[in-house]
Amino acid sequence: MRCSLLALAGLLVASMAWSQPADDGQWTMAAHDHANTRFSTLDQVNAGNAAQLKLAFSFPTGLSRGHEAAPLVVDNTMYIVGPFPNPLFALDLTKPGAPLKWRFDPHPDPGVQGVACCDTINRGAAYSQGRIFFNTLDNQTIAVDAKSGKEVWRTKLGDLKMGESMTMAPLVVKDKVLVGNAGGEFGVRGWLTALDAATGKIAWRAYNTGPDSEVLIGPNFKPYYASDRGKDLGVTSWPAEAWKIGGATVWGWVSYDPELDLLYYGTGNPGPWNPEQRPGDNKWSSGVFARRPETGEAVWFYQLTPHDLHDYDGVNESILVDLPVNGQPRKLMLRPERNGYVYVMDRATGQVLSATPFVHVTTTLGVDLETGALKYNPKKDPRGGETVRSVCPASPGAKDWQPAAFSPRTRLLYIPHQNLCQDSSNYQASYIAGTPFVGMDVKMYPGPGGNRGVFTAWDPLAGHKVWDVKENFPVWSGALVTAGDVVFYGTMDGWFKALDAKSGKLLWQFKTASGIIGQPITYRGPDGQQYVAILAGVGGWAGAIVSGRLDPRDGTAGAGFVNVMKDLPQATQAGGMLYVFSLQGAAR
Repeated sequence: MRCSLLALAGLLVASMAWSQPADDGQWTMAAHDHANTRFSTLDQVNAGNAAQLKLAFSFPTGLSRGHEAAPLVVDNTMYIVGPFPNPLFALDLTKPGAPLKWRFDPHPDPGVQGVACCDTINRGAAYSQGRIFFNTLDNQTIAVDAKSGKEVWRTKLGDLKMGESMTMAPLVVKDKVLVGNAGGEFGVRGWLTALDAATGKIAWRAYNTGPDSEVLIGPNFKPYYASDRGKDLGVTSWPAEAWKIGGATVWGWVSYDPELDLLYYGTGNPGPWNPEQRPGDNKWSSGVFARRPETGEAVWFYQLTPHDLHDYDGVNESILVDLPVNGQPRKLMLRPERNGYVYVMDRATGQVLSATPFVHVTTTLGVDLETGALKYNPKKDPRGGETVRSVCPASPGAKDWQPAAFSPRTRLLYIPHQNLCQDSSNYQASYIAGTPFVGMDVKMYPGPGGNRGVFTAWDPLAGHKVWDVKENFPVWSGALVTAGDVVFYGTMDGWFKALDAKSGKLLWQFKTASGIIGQPITYRGPDGQQYVAILAGVGGWAGAIVSGRLDPRDGTAGAGFVNVMKDLPQATQAGGMLYVFSLQGAAR
C-alpha cells in the first residue's frame, strides 16, 4: 500500500523552521551539521555558472581501497581520513596547491582487514574544540591536535578477534564523541558508545541487543508503537542466547536535535542473515533509537524492519527538518530506507507519518501507519533449501550507507541509490568467533529498466519523485546540495557531476581517475572563493570487485555484489585522489 502525507488534510509546505547554526563556510563534520542535511548556504557556485567549474588542485592519498570519507575544512586546513591503514592528512589551504601540513599514521592492527566485511573503508572524521576525532578499522577512536597533528588520546573499543571493526564517522555532541561498531556479518553485538571528548574515557555504552539494563532502557522509554514496548525485548525477541551474537551494529550516521536534546541513530541487521535461525522480532536490530546524549538513556525506538529477512540494515541517515503538517509545525525525521521506503517520522515521538516506496519493491506490501508494522510479502520470504527469485530491493537495499541531502530552498530530498534485485538461498550458519556468520547466498542483478543506479529528487511531504537521473552503476557516493541550487554526486565509473537542484539538468561533469564512492563537500577558501571537494577511489561493498580484486567468475563473491558488477573493472580502476574545484580554477 502506498502511504503518503497527501492523505493528511491541510498539509502545508514551508521551508525548514529549525534554525541551524550559522554556516561559516567550513565543514566540521561529515554530514556538515547535526541535522545531517548536507546542505550548504554557500551560493557563489550556482545553476547559472556551475558549468565553469575548474580543477583547483588535487592530492593523491597513495591508497587504493575504497575512499568513502568526507573531507573536513576548519581554519583554512583540510583534513582527510583514508581507508586502511587510516592515515589522517592535513592540507594547508592558504598556500597554492594546498601542500601537506602534516600526516598522522595510527598504525592499526593489519589483522583487522580480515574481518572488514565490505572493504577497508573509513567514512570520515569530526572536528571540535581544536581536535580531530576519527576511528580506525581496528576499533580505536583517536583524538589528534588539529594544528600540530600530535595524538591527544586514543581509546580501544572493540575486539577484532571477535569480528568487530569500526568504519563510521564520529559525531561530537556537547562534550561527547559518539562512535559505533561494525561486524554484523561476524556475529558481534552492536553498540553505540559515548567518549569524553577531553580524555577519551568511556562515558556510557548502549548495546542494541540484550537486557534493558544494558540497552539503557528505563522508565522514560516511551516507544510510539505497542510492538516496541515490553520488558527485556532485546532478549525475549530472540532464541535463547542468540542476542549475544545478534549484530544490530552502528556503522552509519548519528544526528542530534539540540532543542529536544535527542540524538538519533539506526541499528544494523540481525545476525545471521538466515532468518530461520533467529525467530522473533530480533530487537533492537534494523531500527531507530532516540537517546539522551548525556547518559545514553533510550527515549524511543521504532523497528523499521522487524525480523529482517533480507539484510535491510537500519543504519541510514536521519535528516532532521521542521515542517508544518495540518497547519502545525512538526519536528520531522526523513529516512530514505534500505527496505525501499522513504519514511517521514515525528522525531519527538517516533510516529511514522508516511512510508512511501521510492524503488521497485517486491519483498514487502507497505507499512501499516496504525501499528507501524512493515507488511512482508510471504512469497519472497527466504526458505531453507529453496532459491527465492526477484527479491527487490537486493540486500544492499534501495539505498545503502551513501547519504542523501536535503535543501530547504527546494524542499527536496536528494537520494543517491541503487536499482538492484537478487535471487537468494539460505543455509545453516555456524558461529565461530571472528569468522563470517551469514547463512545466505545471494546473486544480485539490475532491477527494472536495466540501470543499476539512480539519483532521485524526492518530495518527502507529497511522497513522490520530482525528477531522477538513471546511472549505469549504483550511485554509491553521498550527495551535497547548496543554496546555489546545485546538487553534486559522483558515479562509480568516475564522473563527478553537478545538476540543477530544481530540474535535474546536468550542468557540469568531470572525469576522475578512479570511481567515486566518497562524500562531496563545499567550503569557503581563504581567498573568499567557494570550493567543492570530493575523494575518488572506487571500492566499498559495491566496488570490491575492483579494490579487492575479486574473481568476476564467482557470482556469490562480495556477498553477491560481484554478480552485478562484473563489468566495473573495465570502466574504472583502483586509486585514491582528492579533487577540489572552483570557478577560478588553479592559482596562477
